[in-house]
Amino acid sequence: MLRFFLVVIGFILGWQFFEWPLALVLAAIAYAIGYVIERPNAAVPNWQQQLQQLQDRIQKLEFEVQQLRAQTEQTTVAEITAIPTPTPTPTPPPAKTIATVSGDNTRESTQSMALPGWFSKITLQLQAWLFGGNTVVRLGIVILFFGVGFLLKYASDNHLLPIEYRLCGLVLGASALLGIGWRLRFKNTAYALILQGGAIGILYMTTFAALKLYQLLPELLTLTLLVIIGIVSAYLALKQNARSLAVMGICGGFLAPILVANGSGNHVMLFSYYAILNASIFAMAWFKAWRSLNLIGFFFTFAIATLWGTLTYRSAFFNSTEPFLILFFLFYVAITVLYARHQPSPNPSSTDATLLFGTPIVCFALQGCLLQNTSYGLAYSAVALALFYWVLAYALRRHSGLKRIGESFTALGVIFASLAVPLAFDAHLSSAIWAIEGAGVVWISVLQQRRLPLAFGLLLQMLASIGFLIDGHYFGATPILNAGFIGGNIIAISSLFSAWCLQRNVQSHWPQAQNKLRIVGWLFVLGGWLWWLGTYAAEIDRFVSWQQQNQVMLLFALMTSLIFNWIYWRGYWHTARWPAQVLPIGLVLIALDQMGYFLSHLVWPVALLVNYWLLHRYDKDRSMPRFTASLHLISLWLIMGIFVHDFNLIVNSHIPNGTWSISAWALLATLALLLLIKLGLRWPIHDFKLIYWLIGALPITGFLWLWGFDSALASGDTQTGFYLPLLNPIDLMQCVALASLALWLRQLKATWPDYPWPNRAIFAAAGMSIFVWLNAVLLRTLHHSQHIAYQFDALMHSMQVQMSLTIFWTVLALSLMLLATRQLRRDVWLVGASLLTVVVVKLFVFDLSQISGIERIVAFIAVGILLLFMGYFSPLPPRQERSSGQKSP
Repeated sequence: MLRFFLVVIGFILGWQFFEWPLALVLAAIAYAIGYVIERPNAAVPNWQQQLQQLQDRIQKLEFEVQQLRAQTEQTTVAEITAIPTPTPTPTPPPAKTIATVSGDNTRESTQSMALPGWFSKITLQLQAWLFGGNTVVRLGIVILFFGVGFLLKYASDNHLLPIEYRLCGLVLGASALLGIGWRLRFKNTAYALILQGGAIGILYMTTFAALKLYQLLPELLTLTLLVIIGIVSAYLALKQNARSLAVMGICGGFLAPILVANGSGNHVMLFSYYAILNASIFAMAWFKAWRSLNLIGFFFTFAIATLWGTLTYRSAFFNSTEPFLILFFLFYVAITVLYARHQPSPNPSSTDATLLFGTPIVCFALQGCLLQNTSYGLAYSAVALALFYWVLAYALRRHSGLKRIGESFTALGVIFASLAVPLAFDAHLSSAIWAIEGAGVVWISVLQQRRLPLAFGLLLQMLASIGFLIDGHYFGATPILNAGFIGGNIIAISSLFSAWCLQRNVQSHWPQAQNKLRIVGWLFVLGGWLWWLGTYAAEIDRFVSWQQQNQVMLLFALMTSLIFNWIYWRGYWHTARWPAQVLPIGLVLIALDQMGYFLSHLVWPVALLVNYWLLHRYDKDRSMPRFTASLHLISLWLIMGIFVHDFNLIVNSHIPNGTWSISAWALLATLALLLLIKLGLRWPIHDFKLIYWLIGALPITGFLWLWGFDSALASGDTQTGFYLPLLNPIDLMQCVALASLALWLRQLKATWPDYPWPNRAIFAAAGMSIFVWLNAVLLRTLHHSQHIAYQFDALMHSMQVQMSLTIFWTVLALSLMLLATRQLRRDVWLVGASLLTVVVVKLFVFDLSQISGIERIVAFIAVGILLLFMGYFSPLPPRQERSSGQKSP
């Protein structure tokens, strides 16, 4: 019923102002509004209407039973008559009987089942309205109501009959309808209520027309009559417990000014008239929880007020308009409280979210239009609203049934208090307002388990984010106290609050939608987190000098992690552990932009200490061991990178290039590796040995191994000019590096004995490193002793170098083969033999053509003698018997 009224109203409004295209659009919107209003009421049955439906069904069943009995009697008589005949009468199949009994209902249900989902719902609802109850009377009263309105307008335009007679006739006709409806209230309740509702609407319209169109009644008398009509309407609705009567009467009252409008009205009179209608709604809300009636008044009042303000309002009307806006606001706040008071228990559905959040949204928006030329007017309004909601929440604290709405009022007070600050500095914050209100709608929708308002709240926040990004005029010149910073924070906090509602409250209030809402919650966590980071990063970039931006960003990262850590450990929100735990990743990103020394600022040591304090706290939670281990790995590499960066600056500033600077890098890496091994019995290394001893140490060990090859390119020159083989900085550091790597491998072998430490790959890498280092020692010695330039071309063409390399490689090969013979290591013997093969090839391919004289003679003789010696003392070791499944090299 309500949807039909709203569709007609929407069509009339659209036709009157914008002709038929917008009339159809407004009619569709009105139908959607009516659907939203009536849908929650589906769970609250109208017992009187259901009783009438049950009576109709009982009458229908009785009629069908009588038909069945008549058919049965006819069948029995026919069977008795047909006894002498040999052929019995066939019994009709059950399916046919069922079809006969059900009649049209079977066809209707079959057709309905064939329709698609949403179209089927609309079709069934239209069928229910058209064919349920007295359809003719419904259509008749609606047509009569609009006909009376058009008659008044036509009579006024064409000067038919004295106006006093016309209006008196309408009043008498409405009174007659009202009397007939009252007399029939027991015989035919639905019919009587329709007559009474139409009569009350006609009385509203006639009284308003007598004042506004014809000026036949003074304003005081008109207001008195309207108050009397409102009181009578409320009394009749309450007396008969008829929500439909109240709805029809209120709809008629709100439609009256629209139907008789001629464009020259007095807005004070219009709003006074609507104040009386809202007073009637308030009076009925005092006794009954008729949500549809409350929503009709709300939509009519603020829709017409918005339309009037868009078309007619001027700043000169402020003093005569502001009191009505405040009065309407107080009406619907009070109606919201009354609706919650009438609920049987303080359950989540006891709060009308539409009025609870819609009233401040609409009123605050209208207030912004009224105060658009007033400095700080909206800020003062936000403060007043915050104080009002806090006082109201304090007044409701002792009423157990209003606890939920009291909490909502407290939240609204916080929202408007937070809005007061940005509104005092910038007026472009509609996006932030949408985000806050969207978060409030999400909160109450989760509590009430309502899908449509929840989707609306989420969509409102997404639109707020898009609108805030599109709007380019929100930056101010004052740090922190500007609309860009505060508005961005509001959107971020609203998104995170919505995520909290979707992920935490859904477990106890909406368990059946837990998985889906958790996924949506994670999306809002990501969105809120990006808004939070982006807002602060933009503010730091705008107001902090580039030399200090890194330190300020570091302080922001610490503050953020500590805040979310507190939220998580207090048990408020489990998802807050992620923003708290990802501090190592944030520190790495900030470190990439560091300029100058890290450790010259106190903030970096503090950040590293806070990071490991948080890691220690979260190590107690073993639910995500891989993620925790990854954070330890990132933290370890971050510390390594910081020390490497600062050490590099120290080396470049205070240590001369060459031997000393090269040795300094090996010294730093060796000390880091030894420190990791030494602290192995303490947290965190003891708890995460795989991270700190193996994976985390790989960059250090890899650097030391590669450093051995790189250091071979250094000549070993020092400023003193004094050089001793193996007792110079590079060779000493090479020995220390190799010793530390051996100690590291030994520690790995002791920690993981089942793994083959060291394996062939490690032996090969170590052998390559030692071979290159020993050759570098030889070449550096020749460079300093024979004054050969330490350059590739000079060394390649030096006969002394080539002779020395040939003899040296032969000695190395002999040593390896002797060692292999003693330890029966066939693989080591083959390595030595391979090196010896290289020596022989070098002798005949390179040395024979490149060197001459005594160097060639010494090379060949020395190699020959060594080969004879090796053949006698180091034969090829035999193959060792291996266990099944293994192969000998």
